[in-house]
Amino acid sequence: MAEFFYTEHFILESHDKPFVSRTDGGHLRIRVKDRSVTDRTKLSPSAAVELMRLSMLAGEALENAMNKRGIPVVKVNYHDMGNWAWKTGEKPFLHIHIFGRSKDAGHQKFPEAVYLPDRSSGFYDGFAPLNEEDIKEIQEEIASLEKTGRYNQGAWQLVSL
Repeated sequence: MAEFFYTEHFILESHDKPFVSRTDGGHLRIRVKDRSVTDRTKLSPSAAVELMRLSMLAGEALENAMNKRGIPVVKVNYHDMGNWAWKTGEKPFLHIHIFGRSKDAGHQKFPEAVYLPDRSSGFYDGFAPLNEEDIKEIQEEIASLEKTGRYNQGAWQLVSL
């Protein structure tokens, strides 16, 4: 996973083994830094607000960036997951998958729900992760969006005033 954006409690990263190929819209993941946090109900109120802001920021940046890159993303899906940790006896930790949904998708057809079979199924073979140029464009979108009133940290009460 390529980590590329950080907040106090979370990391935004591209998924190197995506559930949605870049040409179908792309796949990002937000994960909690403290892996003892198993789901959103374990977050402090301020961390929960931080997560909501980051998920909105990342989703909007993904949609804008992929459209600029020629991938016609028309919708973004957000999935809290972690069930597969149980398959290997690992402890799950809070993470949210962010899927861009392209109207021209070849594998994860829109508007159908994202299909998520076990990795061993072979379904994801050949899915391409976001590339360096995609990530750079997403980073630029995040920087631009953070300058707007909508994502100002003070508006979200994430900084002391």
